[in-house]
Amino acid sequence: MTTSSKTARARGQAIEQFAAQWLEQQGLRLIASNHHVKGGELDLIMQDADILVFVEVKHRKSSRYGHPLESVTAQKQQRLIRAARLYLASKRCPSACRFDVIAMTGTPPQMEVEWVKAAFDAF
Repeated sequence: MTTSSKTARARGQAIEQFAAQWLEQQGLRLIASNHHVKGGELDLIMQDADILVFVEVKHRKSSRYGHPLESVTAQKQQRLIRAARLYLASKRCPSACRFDVIAMTGTPPQMEVEWVKAAFDAF
């Protein structure tokens, strides 16, 4: 692993940690982070009352080249749905779930946070 990829990974983890803390302040409870399954990764898995929430975290320093939400394409959504199904099967979780996206722009601690609840459906 190169130094730049290590730096990018550390930066990504810091952003995801910031997002998790922000969501906890909104009343969610962290279940897991960076959950890897074959073919995908779930950034954050959280509990919102009786709903299991799979959260995709997207960050850009600026929206100059597009908003972070634009990077959650249909293909990305399908990978997240597949990863969530594998997670649910492995945990035997029959609970209701949803897919949220946290889009952040800026640099910590001055970041604009946009939380899209139920950003897409698994059909």
